Amino acid sequence: MTRLDSAATTAATTGTAPTSAAVTTAPAPARAQDPAAHPRATLALTSAATAVTLMTYTAPIVTLPDTAAALHTPLSAQAWLLNGTPLGLAALLLVAGSLADDYGRRRIFLSGTLALGITTALGALTSSTWTFTLARIAQGAASAAILASSLGLIVHAFPTPRGRLHATGVWGAFVSGGIAVGPVVAGSLPDWRVAYGVLGAAALIVAALSLRTLTESRAPRGGRPDVAGALAFGLALTALVAAVTLGRDGWLRAPVGLLLLASLVLVGAFVWVERRVATPMIDLALLRRPRFLASSAGGLFTGLSVIGLFSFMSALIQQTIGLSAMNTAWLILLWSGLSFAVALQAKRLAGRIPPRRQLALGFVLHAAGVLTMLGALDAGSWPRLLPGLIVSGVGSGLLNAALPLLSVESVPADRAAMGSGAQQTLRYIGSAVGVALTIAITTSTDDGLAQGADLAMVVSAGLALLGAVGVVAVRERS
Repeated sequence: MTRLDSAATTAATTGTAPTSAAVTTAPAPARAQDPAAHPRATLALTSAATAVTLMTYTAPIVTLPDTAAALHTPLSAQAWLLNGTPLGLAALLLVAGSLADDYGRRRIFLSGTLALGITTALGALTSSTWTFTLARIAQGAASAAILASSLGLIVHAFPTPRGRLHATGVWGAFVSGGIAVGPVVAGSLPDWRVAYGVLGAAALIVAALSLRTLTESRAPRGGRPDVAGALAFGLALTALVAAVTLGRDGWLRAPVGLLLLASLVLVGAFVWVERRVATPMIDLALLRRPRFLASSAGGLFTGLSVIGLFSFMSALIQQTIGLSAMNTAWLILLWSGLSFAVALQAKRLAGRIPPRRQLALGFVLHAAGVLTMLGALDAGSWPRLLPGLIVSGVGSGLLNAALPLLSVESVPADRAAMGSGAQQTLRYIGSAVGVALTIAITTSTDDGLAQGADLAMVVSAGLALLGAVGVVAVRERS
C-alpha cells in the first residue's frame, strides 16, 4: 500500500502513535478509491461493531450491584469486575494494530467480532469473580482486535482527507453511541446474564454480515509479531492496576510497593525489547513527536478522568440515592447521549478549532460539569446531577470526536491500524487505572460512599484540567 503523507491522513482518532515510517513531510498523491472497498458498508459495519464493543464495555456500569451480589464479590474487589475489559484492551491494542497492518485488517476484525460474541456469551455463564474477570479480559482482547482494525479498514475505504474526516467523525460518534446505549440495554433486560447473552449475539451477527462485505487490506512490514513486548507490556499493566486496587487498604503496604516496583521493571523490559526487536509494537522515536505526545496525553487523561469516574458513577447513584438500575441507566443516558450527539456534529468544528484545542475544551467542560455535581449524592438528589451531566456530556462528545482525528492525523495511511492501537492503548490504560483509583478513593473514607464520591469527582476534575494543559502545552517544532 502506498504511504500517504501526514496531511493526507488528517482524519481520525484518539492518540494513535505514528510509526517511524510516519516521519514524512513531502506531500504524496492521494490514493485512488478502491472500488472493492464498499466504503459505506465498511463504515456501517465497523461502526456497528464498535458500538457493540462499547456496549459490552459499559454493560457492568448499571449491572455492577447485581453482578457483584450474584458472584459474591466484596466491595474491595469490584474494581476487577469493571477492569477486566480495559485490561485486555490496553494490553493487546498495540499488538492487534500491528497484526492488522501486517496480516490483514479484515482478518483481525472478523476474528475480533467472532471472539467478542463467544466470550461475551460465556461471561453470562460464570459463577465467580475470577471467572467473570477472566471472561471480561478475553472480551477486552477481542475488543482490541475490533477497535484497532476498524480505523485501518476505514482509512483504506476512504482515501481522501474529506471522506476520512466524515468517516472518522461517524465512527467516533458510534463510540459515544455504544457508551450511551449499553447501560440502557443492560438495565432494560431482566437479568445481567441475559444482557451478556444478547450482546454476544449482536457481535456474532455483525461478524456474519462482515464476512462477505469487507475487503482485505494490509501493509506488511515483514518480521514476526512482538510477543515479548506484548507480554512485558501486559504484565506491567496488570501489576499497576493490581497495585492501585489494593491501595485502598493502605498505600504503604508491602504488596502495593512490590507491585508498583514490578510494574516499573516490566516497563523497563518493554522499552528494552522495543529498542531491539525488528518489528516493534511501537517505535519509541515517536515520543519525540509533539503531535503524538498530545494525542497520547489526550487518550490517557480521557481514560483517567472521564471513563474512570463514569464507569463507577452508576453504581454510586444506585447505592447512595437508591435509584433502580433502569432509572440509573436513563439518567446516565443524558450524559452519554449528549456525548453521542456532540461527537456526531463536532466534525463541523474541525476546520475552525484544531483538534488539540477541541480536546482541551472537552477536558475543561468535563471538569466544570463534574464540579457542579458535588454534594448531589450526599443530598440524595438526582435532579442536582442533571446540569453536571449535561456539561460533562458535551465535553465527552468533543473528546470522542477529536481523539480519532488527532490519532490518524499523526500516522501514514498504511500504518493506521497500528496507530489506532497505540492511541487507544493509552486511553484504556487510563481507564483501567482510573476505575481502580475511583473505587479506591470512594471506598477509603470513613464518611460513607457519598463523601468519597465527592472526593473522587474533585480528583477527576483535577486530572481533566491537567489533561487540558498537557494537550495544549505540547508545541510543534518549527
